[in-house]
Amino acid sequence: MSRLVAVSNRVSVPRRATAPGGLALGVNAAMQSRGGLWFGWSGEIGERESSAARIVVRDRVAYATIELTQADHDEYYLGFCNGALWPLFHYFLDAVRYRDEQYEAYERVNRAFARTLVPHLKPDDLVWVHDYHLFPLAQYLRELGARQPLGFFLHIPFPHIEALRSLPVYGELMRSMLEFDLVAFQTQRDLECFRSAVVDLWGHEALAADGSVVACGRRTALDHVPIGVDVDGLQKAALEAQASDAVQRMVVGLVGRRCIIGVDRLDYSKGLVERFHAYDRFLEAYPENQGRVTYLQIAPLSRGDVRAYAQIRGELEQAAGRINGKYADTDWTPIRYLNRNYPHTKVLGFMRSSQVGLVTPLRDGMNLVAKEFVAAQDPDDPGVLILSTLAGAACELTGALLVNPKDTRGVARAIQQALQMRLPERRERHQQMLEVMRNNDIHAWYTRFLHRLQDTAAAARAA
Repeated sequence: MSRLVAVSNRVSVPRRATAPGGLALGVNAAMQSRGGLWFGWSGEIGERESSAARIVVRDRVAYATIELTQADHDEYYLGFCNGALWPLFHYFLDAVRYRDEQYEAYERVNRAFARTLVPHLKPDDLVWVHDYHLFPLAQYLRELGARQPLGFFLHIPFPHIEALRSLPVYGELMRSMLEFDLVAFQTQRDLECFRSAVVDLWGHEALAADGSVVACGRRTALDHVPIGVDVDGLQKAALEAQASDAVQRMVVGLVGRRCIIGVDRLDYSKGLVERFHAYDRFLEAYPENQGRVTYLQIAPLSRGDVRAYAQIRGELEQAAGRINGKYADTDWTPIRYLNRNYPHTKVLGFMRSSQVGLVTPLRDGMNLVAKEFVAAQDPDDPGVLILSTLAGAACELTGALLVNPKDTRGVARAIQQALQMRLPERRERHQQMLEVMRNNDIHAWYTRFLHRLQDTAAAARAA
């Protein structure tokens, strides 16, 4: 079996303390299953560009990391990645900030990644590159002589060409992506958006009958492979966490009230401000719930050094204060807004003890919180998931109550419907979603991608 080499912007050494994001969760699962090398930025800032990777071996996985200079961190990571690509790919066009020097830093860091990685590659490696930070990496690896199969997976949405063309260098990014043998997305919708860019640049004739792209002298396979979760592991962890002191204190603190839970990074793409407004509308439209329901929102800091995130934190604190001031009583606080991290197992326990999961991002590649909420539920008495139609997970979790995250009236109605839903319907919806999640779990995700990459590379060699 070929060695797996995973490449991502950050390398995440597994920790038990907090829940990893979708990328770290997926790569960790693949690496623990197969072993191999995981290469990327350590998260540390150095005085000069790294000339060699530092390697730490844990079990069967070698973690190879480099440092970034402060200038590269500011221009590449905070600048082009989080100031241009992140808002653009989530359709926040007004928030896109493009500067030539930031794109140059993006290219420079990708070249440094390629230059440092190549000496560690073996001829029969499978190289799997992750996410928007590394679109050009295959191009630079090819220039340095890498001939290994190169696959790419995008964890965030891919925008339609009508949005993508607002980025001055979208053509350069698209051309560099075609240096991969396989490019895969979370959903069919994202794949079709990528094809819209292919047609814009190279015409319909670039779309081959087998679904691949033939352009720039190469054939690149396309696919969509939704990332999943470890359903059985989450169920077990959630059940065990219910007995923990933290979860017991949470349940006691509810004083018999039903709980609506949201768990999100503090990020403007998660729709938290709109969600708070919808909860306000729910309490106003259905006053019989006042004093009987508590909304617990866990929102740890994300990218705290980016101005937009400081702004949303202030807006949420103001909204929570206004709602609590409007409705609270001496023995009831409508919103418990917790701006901090909790251990993942405790969060799963909180989810299992909640009757409604509120997952309403304005745009999301997948959103694993939605899947974790479903997995954490008691199948005999499950809670109800309310899910944004603009999350990739909505393509699979059709048993959820699907809502437009900006429709505060619709979200308020969904909360009321969830709280009133009878047990047989809750069980039926939960079972349907659980079955889908088992078919598309975390192990199926990386197995399908790697098999497709191997098959694609074999077909290319035989051609």
